[in-house]
Amino acid sequence: MKSWRDVGEYIAAAPKEAQPKLKQLRAAVRGAAPDAVETISYGMAFYSYKGEQGFKGRLSYFGLVKAGFAFYMRPQDFEEHASEVAEYMTTKSALQFPRNEAIPISLIKKLVRDAVKRHRTAR
Repeated sequence: MKSWRDVGEYIAAAPKEAQPKLKQLRAAVRGAAPDAVETISYGMAFYSYKGEQGFKGRLSYFGLVKAGFAFYMRPQDFEEHASEVAEYMTTKSALQFPRNEAIPISLIKKLVRDAVKRHRTAR
């Protein structure tokens, strides 16, 4: 697995045609979770709630995959929005978007904002 120092480097290493959508995903997550800590994990962009480690702090991942783009969250983060994500869901913890289709940025922001709320109330 390729290793990048940070998300900026990860995006810069992606094919030029994929970079705008990766930047959109990054901006959506950062906008919805400004306190999240951004890093690379499992070879993808990773965001943790205020830098908390392990499953407890996990907010989301996103990356370029063979079929297009993938956005990962904990299954319970998708469950609350089942009707909205049903069109995209490919697994219980991932949404996938073809390279030639728009990414539903407003949905991504909503999912991340709600995940942040759950982290705050779990304290």
